[in-house]
Amino acid sequence: MINKVIGICYVCFIAVTSVFMFIIALLIRIFTGFFDKKLVILHLFTSFWASLYLWCMPAWSLKVYGREKMDRKKRYIIVANHQSQLDILVAFSLFFPFKWVSKAEVFRLPFIGWNMKLNRYIALKRGEKNSIRQMMKDCTKALQQGCSIFIFPEGTRSKTGELRKFKPGAFIMAKKMKVPILPVVIQGTREALPKHTLSFTGRHKITLKVLNEIPYERIKHMNLEDIAEMVRCIISREIKSNPVTA
Repeated sequence: MINKVIGICYVCFIAVTSVFMFIIALLIRIFTGFFDKKLVILHLFTSFWASLYLWCMPAWSLKVYGREKMDRKKRYIIVANHQSQLDILVAFSLFFPFKWVSKAEVFRLPFIGWNMKLNRYIALKRGEKNSIRQMMKDCTKALQQGCSIFIFPEGTRSKTGELRKFKPGAFIMAKKMKVPILPVVIQGTREALPKHTLSFTGRHKITLKVLNEIPYERIKHMNLEDIAEMVRCIISREIKSNPVTA
């Protein structure tokens, strides 16, 4: 019963605050969009907005490692494992400018989805070839403008925590645009917010760790399958060697 009450209160808090936060985001876009072409200020505000929902939940404890490895002067293809919807909020805790690749349905959500459109994040309809082609064009354009791209190469959340096979899209972009790949490891979110539930029982440790970048020179002569498997193994090895315990 207590868990249900907490869940209802948390969802209501998100719903109410999203209205006010979207208004602020809209004002930021109006007053900064003409000089902040990459929308960095708006993205950093969105990062604060997302992080607010982590900070206000006492059941979650987040630690971020490796921010110093991220160079704001560089463009990256940022790739991470995907365990839970909570991963999106956690990734914003990097407070690093990037453009999301996210499923198109999210963009239709009131306020939160509208803010994703304001940020010019990139929509994808899974399984639709035309949408995949458009996503690749949008990512290429963003990279040409100096933006980094954040993508979950598994494509969808893992039900078991085991890494799924990585899809090639992120690595096609890295080779085409000659940019480094930045692996990021998220742990603890599957237990903190399991799929299809709003469970807030217990206390859960969540970690976000930025690993060493993989320079373009290392991948330029590799085929896509080998790049995907190499990055997958790097992330998997980190998860297995440094597991998060409650």
